[in-house]
Amino acid sequence: MVANASVPRMPTPEDLLAGLDAEQQAVARAVHGPVVVLAGAGTGKTRAVTHRIAYGVATGAHEARRTMAITFTTRAAGQMRTRLHDLGVEGASARTFHAAALRQLRHFWPRLSSNEFPEILAAKARFLTQAAGQARITLDAAMLRDSATDIEWCKVNQIDLTEIMSNERARSRQWALPTEDFVRLFTQYEEAKTAQGFIDFEDVLLATVATLQSRPDIAQEVRAAYRWFTVDEFQDVSPLQDQLLQLWLGERDDLCAVGDANQTIYSFTGATSDFLYGFADRFADATVVRLTRCYRCTPQIVQAANALVADLPTVAKRTAMAPLVSMQAPGVAPRVQDQPDEVAEAEWVAQQIANQIEAGLAPNRIAVLYRMNAQSVNLEAALADLGIPFTLRGAERFFERPEVRQAITLIRGSAVGEAPATDLADAVRGVLSSMGWSEQAPTGSGAVRERWESLAALVALAQERGTGSLRAFIDELDRRAAVQDAPAAMAVTLCSLHAAKGLEWESVFVIGLSEGLLPIATATSADELAEERRLAYVGMTRAAKVLTLTWARSRQPGGSAHRRPSRFLAALSADPGTTGVTGADSAVVRSGSGRARSERVQRRPAPCRICGTSLVTAAERTLGRCRTCPGRDDPELRERLREWRLAEATARQVPAYIVFTDVTLDAIVDRLPASLEALQEIPGIGPAKLQAYGQALLELLKQD
Repeated sequence: MVANASVPRMPTPEDLLAGLDAEQQAVARAVHGPVVVLAGAGTGKTRAVTHRIAYGVATGAHEARRTMAITFTTRAAGQMRTRLHDLGVEGASARTFHAAALRQLRHFWPRLSSNEFPEILAAKARFLTQAAGQARITLDAAMLRDSATDIEWCKVNQIDLTEIMSNERARSRQWALPTEDFVRLFTQYEEAKTAQGFIDFEDVLLATVATLQSRPDIAQEVRAAYRWFTVDEFQDVSPLQDQLLQLWLGERDDLCAVGDANQTIYSFTGATSDFLYGFADRFADATVVRLTRCYRCTPQIVQAANALVADLPTVAKRTAMAPLVSMQAPGVAPRVQDQPDEVAEAEWVAQQIANQIEAGLAPNRIAVLYRMNAQSVNLEAALADLGIPFTLRGAERFFERPEVRQAITLIRGSAVGEAPATDLADAVRGVLSSMGWSEQAPTGSGAVRERWESLAALVALAQERGTGSLRAFIDELDRRAAVQDAPAAMAVTLCSLHAAKGLEWESVFVIGLSEGLLPIATATSADELAEERRLAYVGMTRAAKVLTLTWARSRQPGGSAHRRPSRFLAALSADPGTTGVTGADSAVVRSGSGRARSERVQRRPAPCRICGTSLVTAAERTLGRCRTCPGRDDPELRERLREWRLAEATARQVPAYIVFTDVTLDAIVDRLPASLEALQEIPGIGPAKLQAYGQALLELLKQD
């Protein structure tokens, strides 16, 4: 009988320990009783805990089918299942809290109710809007979003509507609405949702907890099915999730909790590191293991990150986090850069990214992180102006985007009865062309650009596969969708600091490090400021080799330079491993307090070469004139330039905008440069592009 080749051989216990460092081996060997793993950023915690599960199964201490690993994202659960499969562990469950609870609730529902199982509400906006109308409350988009967060906070903290006025934690919370209005909105929301047969994600946990509390027979069945639990990101556990976990455990203590209190950044949703800090108090005989060897970041980045969180308060010495120790070779010092305004900041970052790409760094190994999504606007314009591909992360899940769902449906339909494809990417391009997609990216940013980037990611994934059938490609997309493993576009990532958690890049820019942005202005209490500091720490530790921190002295070009550098930079100012770098028009001297003293020469926005009006947008600066001012128009030359660009893009197998953006082509038509020096004066034409395309462009322009 031939063994199934798709199932790896189960390694021996010795095999499973090989390749782990001493602390990771301690985690793997701790297969009995309560265990808490205090794992710093980049220390290989997933490797350690998956080897622990495999080691427990290999030694007979655990049964795979009665093992449950809990994570906080579907993607992380999918990655854990893959790693366990690669270690020869079959039958172990890896799910999120919500997925595990929903599975149990559906299974036992026929014993709980004669009604059909309620529909899960994907988002609260529809019912909140309806509830606001009934309660006669006016909500804008921001208040709607914040009110949804307030409702979630109440539910995961199990604070009843009647307690909102009296509960100490509720009284100290900053609500999106006056408390009386929120109570009315919450009441109407619950009534509307229930009347139409819906439950939200928090209701899934609440209903599962209520079931296990009220039905001992069902609780006994669940505990018989699952005995050994591992919970990742334990610092993000909410009171409701902790209660569910305790009900799963019953009187047992077979729990491995893994977390990093320095990465607690979701307190506004009800998450708390109290359960991580208090683990050793709850389980007096708990094994405590610290993972401190950072395999991701250089010593210089680790030193800066340690300095940032050195003064964070801890509440339990036994479970206090330890400083990270880098296992990487020395690299470059983190760089601190100030700029006159946010536009200049974005342009400077974009140019640094262009330099890194020209030096050989792949765009998908670079990220720009920020506190608020609105900060991406200037970056999108600056990157587009230089022809640098980018993708926005952290909003809607990739496989839930309408254009991605439509594309997968069309590819699935085309796979029926297909002839074997010789070039998978060509086949995918052919399908997507029916949606209006083309190799040439749209100019600018926004929804149209995001749609194009989504479809481009599918094409890029097909290009990676080379040859193959659409049917096999659909199978891969279905597998990826099940675990939310989105294809990585060959593009720079723009995302919020919250969305960056759990990810890493070779080069990271953290922008907006000024007071009022990071920490955000609404963070006023000690706890809120501590969370903002942890958020900055998360951003810094996403960088493997190159870390750049930037801030702007004003918001708009020519604006008052009233901003001050973030207080978080003060911890880095005394760090000899951090390089303070100034903008071209100022000299920054770091004092002992970490504040910057500047000899400022205020930068004025570039003037229009025709009317002298200040140029604000990236497109106007590329053209050198206002959009309303007349410029040279030559449709025939523009078309020849587009045809030339398409030929270059096809030959180099890159999207057309990587060669030159439409705005850059317009600037070439407008200025009609006659020399390499004149070409280089046009924004978006740097040394690399001048060398690659300069002579060909000049020859083309001579024909005009």
